[in-house]
Amino acid sequence: MISGGGTGGHIYPAIAIANAWKEKHPESEVLFVGALGKMEMQKVPEAGYQIVGLPVAGLQRKLTFANLSFPIKLMKSLSQASDIVKDFKPNVVVGVGGYASGPVLYAAQGKKIPTLVQEQNSYAGLTNKILAKRAKKICVAYPDMNQFFPEERIAYTGNPVRKDILHLDGKREKAIEHFGLDPERKTVLVLGGSLGARTLNQGMLRDMKEFDRDGYQVLWQSGKFYFKDMLEATEKASLKHIHLREFIKEMDLAYAAADIIISRAGALSVSELSLVGKPVIFIPSPNVAEDHQTKNAMAYVVHDAAVLLKDKEAVGHLKEKTDEILSNPELIESLGKNIKKLAKPLAAEAIVNEIEHLIA
Repeated sequence: MISGGGTGGHIYPAIAIANAWKEKHPESEVLFVGALGKMEMQKVPEAGYQIVGLPVAGLQRKLTFANLSFPIKLMKSLSQASDIVKDFKPNVVVGVGGYASGPVLYAAQGKKIPTLVQEQNSYAGLTNKILAKRAKKICVAYPDMNQFFPEERIAYTGNPVRKDILHLDGKREKAIEHFGLDPERKTVLVLGGSLGARTLNQGMLRDMKEFDRDGYQVLWQSGKFYFKDMLEATEKASLKHIHLREFIKEMDLAYAAADIIISRAGALSVSELSLVGKPVIFIPSPNVAEDHQTKNAMAYVVHDAAVLLKDKEAVGHLKEKTDEILSNPELIESLGKNIKKLAKPLAAEAIVNEIEHLIA
């Protein structure tokens, strides 16, 4: 049983773990448990797995009406999670973070079923810190996580990623054709996550004419929340080399086309980009718990494996920072080489090994 979700950063590692497990144990059953109304309820069935949903929701940091229903939803989710675990009888339960993982792992631990927590970030989330107290294993993506978890139960596995991005060689030509790009222009890939990132979108709006004028082309994922406004603005500007998308499904082709990548620093993004091995400008979101995206990015910046641009400084500096990197061949090479040194391409398989040890 695999539980968690809420964002792609939780869902895609969960699916990668399930795929690696099924590849090795095709006869086994895998059940996902997610939160009703969240994206896992769509993405998991698309990946070919069964999922059931809990009514659980997060507690807002500020006082809102939604917080009044939090205790009711939590108690209902705890009760339903207990029934789901009892009915499915899993040999092991894996929690990947997100609202649903709390009730499900709590229920499993109460029934003495082995649990494994997978922490994607360099700064552990509150739910995972609580669940890890009774978890048999904690799989982490960064070193020095013993500040959050018992060292003897930590496995440094890395974050599982989609397998199609492991093999980008020879895909550039196909990528250029797929996205309608100009093979003679440098490609800037802008990624704000599936929902979008306000600062990255505002920065691109400000600089897109300069990118187009100075010989670049931009493949720009605006995200669901901002696509309509960005589409109106780009259509009005009528720039031939600004290629806007709400969401990019073919990420392997997007990475293959890119000469440089501008991205938020969510755990999944950071792990994927380490495998891509190209220059990256990280713009961490300031709107996350414990500023964990900055911590994710800094784990790479300190190894000269990426460039950090603060969110408050990003608007007005995207083009400038891109020029600075792409005009320096030595920097391009060193950033690509250094970020690849930090990659863990077999993370899903490593986590499967840890699961096997728990049920041996």
